[in-house]
Amino acid sequence: MTPLRLLVALSAFTAASHAMAWDYVLLDTDKAAQDFHITSAQLGVKTAKPFSVTLRTLHGGRQEGVSIVDIDNGAMKLSVVPTRGMNVLQASVGTVRMGWDSPVKEVVNPAFIELNGRGGLGWLEGFNELVTRCGYEWVGHPGMDNGELLTLHGRAANIPANKVTLHIDEKPPYAISLRGELKEQAFKKVDFSVATELVTEPGSVSFALNDTLTNNGDYPKEYQALYHSNFSTPFLEEGAKFAAPVKQVSPFNDKAKADLADWQTYRGPTRDYDETVYNVVPYADTQGDTLTVLHNKAGSLGVAVGFNTRQLPVFSLWKNTDTQGQGYVTGLEPGTSFSYNRRYQRPLGLVPTIEARQSKQFQIRYSLLADKAAVDKSLAEISQIQNGRQTEVRPTPLVDLSQE
Repeated sequence: MTPLRLLVALSAFTAASHAMAWDYVLLDTDKAAQDFHITSAQLGVKTAKPFSVTLRTLHGGRQEGVSIVDIDNGAMKLSVVPTRGMNVLQASVGTVRMGWDSPVKEVVNPAFIELNGRGGLGWLEGFNELVTRCGYEWVGHPGMDNGELLTLHGRAANIPANKVTLHIDEKPPYAISLRGELKEQAFKKVDFSVATELVTEPGSVSFALNDTLTNNGDYPKEYQALYHSNFSTPFLEEGAKFAAPVKQVSPFNDKAKADLADWQTYRGPTRDYDETVYNVVPYADTQGDTLTVLHNKAGSLGVAVGFNTRQLPVFSLWKNTDTQGQGYVTGLEPGTSFSYNRRYQRPLGLVPTIEARQSKQFQIRYSLLADKAAVDKSLAEISQIQNGRQTEVRPTPLVDLSQE
């Protein structure tokens, strides 16, 4: 079973077993926030991997009032930030961390962020998560579109969830589901809701995101989504590699064009490197499932990101191999769209429309590949999806940004 099919099966199982689950409301606009803690022992669950879920509140500085939900499934520890779009702050298995070291050290409350600041780059003042939701009215670089300033990567990452619930299945494998609702609303402009879900199981080294975007308005509306998934050491190092079944790859801009020959290989921390981005159109299997992998130079440790191209048809590879202090990181980013400003993506057919009262689903699975056997297995799956099909290496960017 592929990672994404496992995700779908897990989601279906979770829904079917909802009536046989322990349910807790952790946060709600109708109730005062209170710390929360529950363990498998308190629930009377006898499992080889004891688990716990904790809700806590941060204080001091720009993180004042931020809520964090910590999930320890007995093998993997996850931290989710309801105050910041239900983003996944970090995940770790033992001493191996999935995440990165941003110069932004606090978990910044959106109340202290001005998205319009820095010419539309204010989003960067809170950017430090493992998984950051981008969208849903737009994604991409800041700039004008139809007379409106679109800020970097939309508002989702800075929308506090208005309700957060925890569901733990009463029967094995005791799936743990953390759900939140985001509302992206503006009079005359947009009426979106996003039902987010993070699912993991006791003892698992994987977690899945299962999000549903709904247009609650009376008119069709453009939308975009991108899942900014960010990794650093120990996966990222000189000689680390990215793998995927690739139909087409192109440089984002002229700077990326200069490194196109080595687009799948990483440098060590490099002063003044800044960043390069590559636009990827992945191949998928007959069900639309695809897989991407980042692994270290030796191929002995990696991470896998699986998704469905019928939901998220394109992929951006962000290589920010600047110094460690500047933020040595790479982004594996499945999306409906690339990272160009929305006005450039309409001609590319990457600004989809969601009808009134319609919903769209986005499902992504993240897995730690803890040894060479796990890395090799995922690479073999990628090779199977590629199935000998050719990769088109487009030498020029899809969009001419020289006049910006």
